[in-house]
Amino acid sequence: MHSTHPVQFNLVAAAHASMIEHGFQPDFPPGTDTELAAIKAQPAAPSADGLTDLRSLLWSSIDNDTSKDLDQIEWAEQLPDGRIRVLVGVADVDSRVPRGTVIDKHAQFETTSVYTGVTVFPMLPADLSEGITSLNENQDRVAVVIEFAVDSAGTASDGKAYRALVRNRAQLAYPSVGAWLEEKGQVPPKVAASSDLAAQLKLQDAAAQRMEDGRFQHGALDLETIETHPVTLGDQIVDITRLEKNRATSLIEEFMVAANGVIARTFESAGVASIRRIVRVPKRWDRIVELAAEKGTTLPADPDSKALNDFLIAQKQKDPDHFPDLSLAVVKLMGPGEYVLVKPNEPSPGHFGLAVQDYTHSTAPNRRFPDMVTQRLLKAQLAHSAAPYSENDLDAIAQRCTLMEDAARKVEREMQKRIAAVVLHPRIGQTFQAIVTGATDHGTFVRTLDPHVEGMLVRGGKGLDVGDKVTVKLVSTDPQRGYIDFEAQ
Repeated sequence: MHSTHPVQFNLVAAAHASMIEHGFQPDFPPGTDTELAAIKAQPAAPSADGLTDLRSLLWSSIDNDTSKDLDQIEWAEQLPDGRIRVLVGVADVDSRVPRGTVIDKHAQFETTSVYTGVTVFPMLPADLSEGITSLNENQDRVAVVIEFAVDSAGTASDGKAYRALVRNRAQLAYPSVGAWLEEKGQVPPKVAASSDLAAQLKLQDAAAQRMEDGRFQHGALDLETIETHPVTLGDQIVDITRLEKNRATSLIEEFMVAANGVIARTFESAGVASIRRIVRVPKRWDRIVELAAEKGTTLPADPDSKALNDFLIAQKQKDPDHFPDLSLAVVKLMGPGEYVLVKPNEPSPGHFGLAVQDYTHSTAPNRRFPDMVTQRLLKAQLAHSAAPYSENDLDAIAQRCTLMEDAARKVEREMQKRIAAVVLHPRIGQTFQAIVTGATDHGTFVRTLDPHVEGMLVRGGKGLDVGDKVTVKLVSTDPQRGYIDFEAQ
């Protein structure tokens, strides 16, 4: 029997309840409005005192189509020696949110904005993160600028950071810029209107391509897990589409990796304790070796990110349909990223997946609390003043941020399943092409190819194994529990 009626289910209320269930406080505390009013009463135009004025540069931002909390902008120039100088401007959130305020304490409790697909639960009030502290187009803002130069091998050097006045000249989006850079789509209107902006983005892309090639040579992992987002029509979610990586997403990723490296090394050379973002060497490397062996590849007995990436690249070319599932398996076996205190003169565990040793989080202070902490540490170091946090403070904050990032992932996963159950409900009775993603004692699980949705085979799963392609019929959905049930055809 086919169902054609949308299911009545309040996804926003479910997201709010999920936030509370996982330890968040999704509503801002008393005192927030008073502090916001005081912040809004401050002069809108920032003072240039003691700041480098870089408002004349052709800065631009690239983010998701729907992003309103703009944390960073970019600019580049060709140097006579062949290197490309890159500047990343990061929103100076600390200048509007001093430590110890009601808003700051709430941010320290939440530690991250949570993006549920139906609503955003921001770490900072939207008046700040989407307004006063966002690097919005054609607005003068205070920023922390992180500078580095990229050589032909993709190595970033001459890193430094300083405070500046900036002005975002063009707010751009990943899909349109990526398609244009890859010569698969039209020129975005703002780029078409400015040959200088077009040249600027091409230069940024050239620097990013050098850096990406260099990191892959050093063993950075080319992983491709599937991310989806809902498509809305009015206030109804009607479909789910896959978020595609492209040259624009790579551009920003490379610049952020390099910028975060500059900040980590700045702290290291200054002998300043800081919070680092790490992914440890995989404890379950033996299982990764087994996975590769099942596909005919022998990996070294000891963890080797370069050998792992060579295997991943080969598998992506050989079997693109199953590559996202292989990527996800490797990600799970590597273990999640975490935040840790790194003391002066103490080696950092590094980031196995990015193949970098010096890495922190500093480029998204509107969305992540570790970045606000890093910004405060950097500003104190630039001003030659005492560090605003003790090592014990930093250790406690790092542990809290790791805990809440894990909680945020759980909320986002739950909501992805609920959104999928709502979207698919009118399609009960229809058939889909799918791949088996799991076969355990608990059941057989599949992922449909269009849309990309995970579900369980409640009938007909016997004899199927991971990787098998199968035609399935949708038999039921349960939005509250996020269940989607299929039967094999």
